[in-house]
Amino acid sequence: MKRKILVILSNRLNRNQKVRFVEIDSDDKGNILKEHPLRGQPREAKYDEVWENDDGKTAISSCNRFKRKYRHALEKPKG
Repeated sequence: MKRKILVILSNRLNRNQKVRFVEIDSDDKGNILKEHPLRGQPREAKYDEVWENDDGKTAISSCNRFKRKYRHALEKPKG
């Protein structure tokens, strides 16, 4: 089963830095199958999970940790 995950890369210290959005396709074990940067914020709730890193990093590979955002507006409703 594949999951769609939205990763938000922001900077909590410099709010003027542009927020980046990355869409990830993942399998059940958490392995990344496909990584796709988005041009802007998605408009519809179509993601199974939403994760955020607010350290000001510009790429997922340079991040040390992520925070899971439960009940985010872009997360699909359960049920």
